[in-house]
Amino acid sequence: MGLLLSVRPGRGCTVLEVRGELDMATSPQLREGLQRLVDAGDHQVVVDLAEVGFMDSSGLGALVVMFKALREVGGRLCLAAVQPAVQSVLTITSVNRVIPIYDSVQAAEADLPSTNPATGG
Repeated sequence: MGLLLSVRPGRGCTVLEVRGELDMATSPQLREGLQRLVDAGDHQVVVDLAEVGFMDSSGLGALVVMFKALREVGGRLCLAAVQPAVQSVLTITSVNRVIPIYDSVQAAEADLPSTNPATGG
């Protein structure tokens, strides 16, 4: 199965919906998709993994690399709706201690810092 990426605006962020399996064949596509968002100035990114049932170390690597890239530009990457098989990979590798993980996209959006210049946030 291939990987499908779709981007939509969220509340104070950009949501990248991922469908399929994150493995050696598809992880470059994820990394490129995230890099396009960074290049476009989207620095608050929520990766919706609700439709991802499998992730190997290459998918993990793509997420970590883009987490660091966003952090370097003052942005933030977090994960939402992580399925049990993917959660176990994140836990075993302790990536869940570095990249914030939320039960839902809505929970991730609610925890994003305010970036509204009118409020000084």
